[in-house]
Amino acid sequence: MAQRRALVIGGSMSGLLAALMLRRGGWETDIYERVAGELAGRGAGIVVQPSLIGHLHALGLPTGDLGVPVVRRQMLDREGRVALTGHCPQIMAAWERVYRLLRDAFPFAHYHRGRELAAFEQTADGVIARFTDGTTAQGEVLVAADGLRSSVRQPCLPAVVPLYAGYIAWRAILTEDSLPPPIHRDLGDAMTFCLPPGEQFLGYPVTGPDNDLRPGRRRYNVIWYRPADAATELPRLLTDTNGVLHAISIPPPLIRREAIAAMRAAAEELLAPQCRALVGLIEEPLLQPIYDLASPRLSFGRVALIGDAAFVARPHVAAGVSKAADDAAALARALGDAGDDIEAALHRYENERLPENNRIIERARHLGAYLQASQSGEERKRSAQHGIPQAVLEETATVDFLSA
Repeated sequence: MAQRRALVIGGSMSGLLAALMLRRGGWETDIYERVAGELAGRGAGIVVQPSLIGHLHALGLPTGDLGVPVVRRQMLDREGRVALTGHCPQIMAAWERVYRLLRDAFPFAHYHRGRELAAFEQTADGVIARFTDGTTAQGEVLVAADGLRSSVRQPCLPAVVPLYAGYIAWRAILTEDSLPPPIHRDLGDAMTFCLPPGEQFLGYPVTGPDNDLRPGRRRYNVIWYRPADAATELPRLLTDTNGVLHAISIPPPLIRREAIAAMRAAAEELLAPQCRALVGLIEEPLLQPIYDLASPRLSFGRVALIGDAAFVARPHVAAGVSKAADDAAALARALGDAGDDIEAALHRYENERLPENNRIIERARHLGAYLQASQSGEERKRSAQHGIPQAVLEETATVDFLSA
């Protein structure tokens, strides 16, 4: 049988995972990434879940130094005292560490940068992708791995759009050597939480540049979830220094100084001293509105949605990359057994992954309900269950749910 070709739209985590797994299964695979330069995970730390480690190992990739081992969790009160502690062994990495591992494993000649999808069409025996630069590509299957704003999902499911969850996150990665010694002593080797009313601040160590794991050369990932009303506060936050309102997100250099100043002032009022010190070290924060996105279908003839193009869960389950890897593995298995019926294979992929993705979305909504600017009666019940300090400490980013 002639080698079949898969077109993967999107060259970030999910696209690379899918492309590597499909190539391992015998598919000729090309990635088309709209960004012309190299991707970067600015302000992003990730929890490396066991399932992701398993997938990387199956691809023959090294997994021994993915990130910083963290075993301890702690909750600080407003005065900076340790109110609760917990034991939860996990690996914490910077986004670019895992991305670089995948990127270096994929053949350079088959990763096409600066190729933005304009349209696609299906024929009797394949899919044709058309790009904004006038070029085309043809294959037997098209994989949409192009994230929250997927240009593939939109024509397939025009009614499915990101739903704002009612809160935002301020994010940053700090260099470990910038932390004052008392702060590093209190926070450096733990996942640390602070819970102002209706908010959540957390931080944890991650790998340094070039995967540096040496003490003092690592970095510290900071996230602060805050309610922001969709009608008033969110538009203010997404309006840039030139008065332009951005949709979905805003580039960090364009965030208004007034918004950052207000965030810093709130830190002085609400956070534990150690967390206030971290906020004071942030030079250019990332502002991330939190969204839900759930697709009712994942397959459309010879087209499949994976990763964040299909489902976006709130970050509290720390399942984004592991979910993408599970999607990619299920897709590769289905296409490996496709025979002559690719559409049937994609239906099998859809039937396997829809229930699991919906389960992750629902769990993330439960964990984040107490952070929303407004809540329904059911969401207030969720808040009472999942928003208390003990529950936050035990349930955030834990593996028990993911492996259930």
